[in-house]
Amino acid sequence: MTRIPRISRTAMLIVLGAAVLTACGDDDNGGSGGGGGGPANNTLPNFIAGSVNTQTYDGNTDDLLTAGLGKTGLASATPPAIANAVKPTAAELRRLAIYSNYRALVDMTTNGGYGRFWGPNVDLNGNDTLGEGKIAGKEYLAFADNGSGKQNVSLLVQIPASFNPDQPCIVTATSSGSRGVYGAISAAGEWGLKRGCAVAYTDKGTGNGAHELATNNVTLIDGTLINANAAGRTSIFTANLGQTSLSAFNTSFPNRYAFKHAHSQQNPEKDWGTNTLEAIQFAYWALNDTYGTLDGTTRKVRYSKGSVTTIASSVSNGGGAAIAAAEQDKDGWITAVVVGEPQINLNLPPQVSVRQGGVPVGAFGKPLADYTTLANLLQPCAALATAANGSPYLSSLLLVTTNAIRTARCASLAASGLVSGGDPVSQGNDALSKLHEAGYQTDSDTLQAPMWDSQAVPAVAVTYANAYMQSSVADNLCNFSFGTTNAVSGAAGVTPLVSPMPTVFGNGNGVPPTNGVNLVYNAGNAGAADHRLATADASFAGAACLRSLWTNGNATMVANVNAVRVNGNLRGKPAIIVQGRADTLVPINHASRPYLGMNQVAEGKSSKLSFYEITNGQHFDAFLSVAGFDTRFIPVHYYDIQALNLMWNHLKNGAALPPSQVVRTTPRGGTPGAAPALTTANLPAIAANPGGNAITASFGAVNVPN
Repeated sequence: MTRIPRISRTAMLIVLGAAVLTACGDDDNGGSGGGGGGPANNTLPNFIAGSVNTQTYDGNTDDLLTAGLGKTGLASATPPAIANAVKPTAAELRRLAIYSNYRALVDMTTNGGYGRFWGPNVDLNGNDTLGEGKIAGKEYLAFADNGSGKQNVSLLVQIPASFNPDQPCIVTATSSGSRGVYGAISAAGEWGLKRGCAVAYTDKGTGNGAHELATNNVTLIDGTLINANAAGRTSIFTANLGQTSLSAFNTSFPNRYAFKHAHSQQNPEKDWGTNTLEAIQFAYWALNDTYGTLDGTTRKVRYSKGSVTTIASSVSNGGGAAIAAAEQDKDGWITAVVVGEPQINLNLPPQVSVRQGGVPVGAFGKPLADYTTLANLLQPCAALATAANGSPYLSSLLLVTTNAIRTARCASLAASGLVSGGDPVSQGNDALSKLHEAGYQTDSDTLQAPMWDSQAVPAVAVTYANAYMQSSVADNLCNFSFGTTNAVSGAAGVTPLVSPMPTVFGNGNGVPPTNGVNLVYNAGNAGAADHRLATADASFAGAACLRSLWTNGNATMVANVNAVRVNGNLRGKPAIIVQGRADTLVPINHASRPYLGMNQVAEGKSSKLSFYEITNGQHFDAFLSVAGFDTRFIPVHYYDIQALNLMWNHLKNGAALPPSQVVRTTPRGGTPGAAPALTTANLPAIAANPGGNAITASFGAVNVPN
């Protein structure tokens, strides 16, 4: 590994004279100007902190896309081996991170499409021609920081050996969820690498950085562990606790963990657009470092701002970050936008409305802090609704207690006046009705239960509430914390036989429950415990507390939610948004549909945004391997790939982008757990002329066909 030192700010200012760099890149490449009218020197952007680590991969023993595992290794249910479980190497952690993050975002079953419609072996035309699909090339890894030593946003650039310096391109792959820097490798990275583009990754400041408070161990940029005191400013994240407070906290709450997204106290979401733009500028610097003319020991700038075709892409939170970056991009770094299921909070103008089949939807354009805390309250009860019968995916821990938990949650909701009905089914029906009124689609009725049982919604509700409240881990906001628990009783505070920390960088997703760290409710009937088992009603009081932070208008929460809202102005960039109609984590009525209206208000006839709404599509393609998901839902990732191909053809060949439309898919059906193989009959193409399936937006009024 080569380490490239960061140029000092003083030296940079001497070179630049009065041209001071900014985090949004007012210079051509994130580097300095050159004298005499010749090419500028390629200097490191001023937001880079510390050294740049570089590594070249041969495409055989190791590579950019599969970490040497190939298509076969990624498909294996057995994770890559680690020689010393308590002290993995950086290379082992990178391999594990690529393995786990790749598998987390796509359906890995052959019947579901892996190895046939997507995967390292599938070329850009959808053909199985690439063998194991390993891709040789070079990586650049560094932190971006504002000088505080607390942001430490991971930036990573992959340059494939197939990169054509005469036809340069960049694709962003900002991490989804709260994942580490490889968090969008299958969602956007794979397509970019196959296209021969450099891929600009960032963990957007939520990355998979944990602090094990009992041992005071933290993770470094490569995932290896070190004591927090020794790490200083070089950790991904260190909780803001002095030694006295740390000791007191450990005594009262043993075996707890701080995670960066929840506990950095920085509301990192407000910077996601900036982080994505910085990743692009870092990619420019890396390309110039690789392909710029060498003048003695100095590389010259070959690629200046706006000279590289750049597609801002990713899914979920990464998709939201791409949209935020495009809105902020006044300087022309981004050429186009292609995102899936973007998690965005909207600064909604009054002109916007959303109808389906001409009928107003229950609600639209609400922020995550609103709809997620409501879902976290109601979903366990809504799981008992008649329309939710047969819902797939139940957590194994809850198999014997699920109905009791749901019934107790309904009773607590009813006692608090939040639902009505004299029996659990009636209360469940009312809870589901209230979710419909709050903008959730009827297409999502059988997903309300699994979104809570899988802990996706509780984890998001707790993490984002902490982030928006800028809470310290010591605050135990609403009596929630993250810790190890007994596998049977759920009791918290147990000392794990094996610490989750050595592999948290490789296996973790940044939002507990993850890698053996669970969501704990500290006010359980018998003490702190797994939030699902801490009380009979699954920690209802804690969930109600999270909800009240929004409904009572807590000033800190409101201010931090307002700080992350987007405005709909993509500055004339061609853009595509893809989202499944049944999305239950980021409801489509609070994301893509109203954003289309916002963009139409902001840009009018200059808008170049197309929105493709996919029926039978939900948020987690990885769940399609689960019985009941396989028969009901189709992979939205298939359409993310098609959207990227459409945008490429538009940029390179001038082909028109298909207009906004509903794409009507056909579920695979069959027996849950043994659905027939996915075929193109299930996946109709995005139509050049959608006819009656067209989605319209006029003066902000969006109408989606039934």
